[in-house]
Amino acid sequence: MAGARGNPLTKCGKHIARLCAALLMALSAPLAAAGSANVAPTPPMGWNSWDAYGLTVTEAQFKANAVRLASIRAHGWSYAVIDEGWYMANPFGADLKARQYKLDANGRLDPVTDRFPSSADGHGLRALAAWTHAQGLKFGIHIVRGIPKAAVEANLPIAGSHYHAADAADRADTCPWDDGNYGIADNEAGQAYYDSLAHQYAEWGVDFLKVDCIADHPYRPSEIRQIGRALAKIRRPIVLSLSPGPAGIEHAAEMAQWAQMWRIMDDLWDGWTFAHNDPKSTFPNGIRNAFDSLAKWNAYVRPGQWPDADMLPFGSLHPHPGWGDPRQSRLTPAETRTAFTLWAIARSPLILGGNLTEIDAPTWALFKNDAVTALNQQDRVSHPLAQLPPGLADAKVWTSQPAGKPIDTIAIFNVSEKPLAVDEAWAGLGLPRGKFAVRDLWNGARMRPAARIRVTIAPHDVALLRLIATHQKTLR
Repeated sequence: MAGARGNPLTKCGKHIARLCAALLMALSAPLAAAGSANVAPTPPMGWNSWDAYGLTVTEAQFKANAVRLASIRAHGWSYAVIDEGWYMANPFGADLKARQYKLDANGRLDPVTDRFPSSADGHGLRALAAWTHAQGLKFGIHIVRGIPKAAVEANLPIAGSHYHAADAADRADTCPWDDGNYGIADNEAGQAYYDSLAHQYAEWGVDFLKVDCIADHPYRPSEIRQIGRALAKIRRPIVLSLSPGPAGIEHAAEMAQWAQMWRIMDDLWDGWTFAHNDPKSTFPNGIRNAFDSLAKWNAYVRPGQWPDADMLPFGSLHPHPGWGDPRQSRLTPAETRTAFTLWAIARSPLILGGNLTEIDAPTWALFKNDAVTALNQQDRVSHPLAQLPPGLADAKVWTSQPAGKPIDTIAIFNVSEKPLAVDEAWAGLGLPRGKFAVRDLWNGARMRPAARIRVTIAPHDVALLRLIATHQKTLR
């Protein structure tokens, strides 16, 4: 009798198995995309530690900010996210060796007990996630894509598989700005490693996973697919956020297939604009840059698919911001109001970046304006106006409307360095001819019904207007 190696039935069985595996993989893609709307039906709202703490946040600092965030959870704020560095014993170290990554026996990052004492129980961040959930919030973490170099050098086993770290590593690939990891190979071992991460994070109770060095600098489609497939295999819904930017719009369909958020800009910091010595660099971005980026990506906004203009660096950027010296945000009150309005009406994720324990009362009040956050969270459609009348050459205008209903909100942004006097017929702003009464959603000011809008907007400020139709004639 022929051995198994020469048995044609055995070979046939192997071919069928391969075909079945390929079919299952193909079917998983639309399933992942269909599930995105359930994982993040509205843009995530919350807080991230990076802008105030950089690599250094501790459990106590995270909890203090989470408690503050929980106090406004009734206004829609729900995600509390620990950014990069929770696995570094010495986050102030100048390089990989000095930062001292902590790993578990399967080559996965582990929280440092001195900084996260609740992890002393041997279950990673599970206790901290449970505490976060008890505050009525959702829990998130940040990782840089890939596999830690130390895991590869020790060739540690990959949990739940017969592979080892060296099998999963793409040693020819590293993140250009983070020397901690090798890339993940596009093979079964690489998938097994990401599967092990997804399984671990689900056990911990993670609700939000930000993966860095993957959406740009460089774009890593194979790893996006691997992470997306890994998360699709677990029962726990976890929002996948891809970073940094600017992501290429030619990759929009692929990112939307696997992730719920992806960065459309390089890192945003606290300025209106920044000068760049390198003409090829867009780091850092100021608020002004976001207008063009959000307009470019507007057509891709839909439930479960949220182009992300980055965190909002408001208020106190203390004690160790991810870029620059500790400081109060250099954004003026007008620029802060403009940024919050733009992110809200464009339906970008609203992720706060400042130290919430030190934020001033006027800035805090912005986060509790339900009429503004509703533009972001309700089932609405928004658009930038591509054509504006000559009198608004120094303006940007966005409209918003409930799905299937007429426009009811308009935001007029003054992006110039001088006051902007607006005197325009509503029809010139994309609205029907007729009269509208108006209420400013920021200051509560009301205007009587008129066929024109007359308002003066300070430099870098915004008029956010709710419209009430009183008499309409014909549509333009």
